[in-house]
Amino acid sequence: MRYVLCCARCGRDYDDDRRCLRCECGGMLDLWFEPSFRPGMTAGRPHDQWRYREALPVGDDVVTMGEGWTPLLPVTFDGRQLLVKQEQLFPTGSYKDRGAAVLMTHLRELGVEQVVEDSSGNAGCAVAAYAARAGIACDIYVPEDTPPAKTAQIQAYGATLHRVPGTREDTARAALEAAATCVYASHVYSPWFLQGTKTFAYEVAEQLGWTAPDTLVLPAGNGTLLLGAYLGFTELARAGIVSHVPRIIAVQAAACAPLAGAFADGLDEPIEIHASHTAAEGIAIATPARGSQVLAAVRATEGLFVTVSEQEIVGSLRDCCRGGWFIEPTSAAVIAGARRYARIAAPDETIVTAFTGHGLKAAAKIAELVESF
Repeated sequence: MRYVLCCARCGRDYDDDRRCLRCECGGMLDLWFEPSFRPGMTAGRPHDQWRYREALPVGDDVVTMGEGWTPLLPVTFDGRQLLVKQEQLFPTGSYKDRGAAVLMTHLRELGVEQVVEDSSGNAGCAVAAYAARAGIACDIYVPEDTPPAKTAQIQAYGATLHRVPGTREDTARAALEAAATCVYASHVYSPWFLQGTKTFAYEVAEQLGWTAPDTLVLPAGNGTLLLGAYLGFTELARAGIVSHVPRIIAVQAAACAPLAGAFADGLDEPIEIHASHTAAEGIAIATPARGSQVLAAVRATEGLFVTVSEQEIVGSLRDCCRGGWFIEPTSAAVIAGARRYARIAAPDETIVTAFTGHGLKAAAKIAELVESF
């Protein structure tokens, strides 16, 4: 198969040498790959994300735990029905398994023996799990205040855990330093991760009868699901499989909203902020490395940003739990954003959003928040 790594900013091409993280100009690297997938190819295949293998730039010997094909279910909030993708049902409890499966398949193909990753929790869990499946040694760097359920999960997979004092950005810097001696399996820097998260779009399209919804409401921390969904629907539209790329509504916590601020000011790069504490730690990214691409994707689809308060996050968490959905607070932030957007949406608009992570990943935090329900 043919693919090219190139800079998203200046267009320079790079060899896939495992070590190159950014272009010399500072731009992020994207992977240019033309899928040969057509809908009829799924006939008789298992219902997982590999049913779209002609759209994925890896071979057939994949690192898998049956991930993908999560249910797309109607859920009613405030009298308005949303279609919610049940991404909390993945093997490690979040959508990050989509990207980790493709990334670790690629690294195993290259013969990589050791990787390092940094994460607020979910990506670290996913990379640790799929590294274990691939037989690759793994070091995961997390902020010191990462929920115990997530750090226990990472260590249970056999990864070496490193707790880093300070901000989420301090954790990323520590991982980058460690990556000088091994491969950085980054869910943010590696374009292979986005090749996995784009299967969200393929699944939604197939579950809707190979059509695209009007609108996607997705989290905007580092933007790995949002950018993957944009990539996937762009490929599907270019191939004539769907008629359009959905409008993208990006959700940030008001306490940490560098992209929403940039969007409101008409800027192409994230603004500098002083982040406050938020229950939605999974999207509390003050300096998102692919922030300019997230902003461009939202603007390209004539979308917008929604910021949600801590009160809205806790309220949506309560309502989801009372409805039988045990999701983590970060996921509740996305639902809060979807509810906010639904109030201004057209009555016949098809809105797709997601439960991005399972509540068991943040059980201790939820136990504290339950007192305020």
